[in-house]
Amino acid sequence: MARDEMKMKDQPDEGTPALIETRRHEPRQLTNVLLGIIAFALVLFLMVQAKFILISLAIAIILFSLTSEAINAVGRLRIGPLRIPPRVASLVALALIAGGLLTLTAVLISQVNTVVTMILNYAGPAQKAIAQLFGWMGPEVEQSVLASMQKIQVAGYLTTLAGQASNLLSATILIILFVGFLFAERIWFDAKLLSLMGDPDRAEKISRMVGSIMRRVNHYLLVKAIVSAVTAVAVYGVFTYGGFDLAVPVAIITFALNFIPSIGSIIATIIAALAVYVLTQNPYSAGSVLVAIGFLQFVIGNVIDPMLMGHALRLSSFGIIISLAFWGAVWGLPGMFLAVPIMVALMIICAQSPRLRPLAVLLSREGLPDTDH
Repeated sequence: MARDEMKMKDQPDEGTPALIETRRHEPRQLTNVLLGIIAFALVLFLMVQAKFILISLAIAIILFSLTSEAINAVGRLRIGPLRIPPRVASLVALALIAGGLLTLTAVLISQVNTVVTMILNYAGPAQKAIAQLFGWMGPEVEQSVLASMQKIQVAGYLTTLAGQASNLLSATILIILFVGFLFAERIWFDAKLLSLMGDPDRAEKISRMVGSIMRRVNHYLLVKAIVSAVTAVAVYGVFTYGGFDLAVPVAIITFALNFIPSIGSIIATIIAALAVYVLTQNPYSAGSVLVAIGFLQFVIGNVIDPMLMGHALRLSSFGIIISLAFWGAVWGLPGMFLAVPIMVALMIICAQSPRLRPLAVLLSREGLPDTDH
């Protein structure tokens, strides 16, 4: 027995090398996790600090994507024996984009004084009207709410609004420059991609992936533009039929907010009802507008929008909410507008990698991230 025990002690444990190897890997895994967290924090910090440039670049890429297919279609057209050169089509598209952006910026900046004056005129009545909504809880509560709202520094917010308007021209010029350089480089994209990959098959795969991203984002933005325009016209009709002021500003706000999925239409409906309540001091009129516009938003958002959108987006609703929260925290309101296009690009890119494909499946609605209809 003693000899057997001595032999067992002398024999090496077969599981010891595996255990040692596992313990060696544990510090490496912990180090990789910590490095990943540090890298993510650094990237997040840089994204926040450089958000002005990055937002302008993202908008420029979207505008470039929207016009690239049109330029290709124009380049295939023939006027008799002549064909429009791609450079000429790109210059025309750049001129149209620059003219449209500068015109829109000029209109927005010229309306800043009007918006400031309107806010100052309606700030007092709006505070009283909102405080009256709490009148059923007693006069003390109403006075407390009114006192709290009167502490809001409206002038400070107006100063911030004016500052944002002044930055709008700088952003517009930067977007135009980005779009111009993208148009100048577009004819060399395929050659650069082939030289970068060194393999025609890989280059073709990445080209198809970029094309899929562009098609889905373009389809989403075009459908959203149509749906938002229809909704804005409907809201304008409700205000005009009811004889309420501020029909045009509320319609413009509705058009813009409808590009924010899920919560944008809810916020636009609440703003419209509050505007009517401030204007009329009549809760029944505000309630009628709330019901009417809410019904229109429900029909348009749940019938027309899915019918036009089809299966092109295929994004998880929960993923959209998470994306809205994240990009809204990083880039503010512009980030909420860009959340869905960024999420579409991320899902398609992750679907091409075996390691990241589970993330793409989670971001997709039906677990089919790379289905492109």
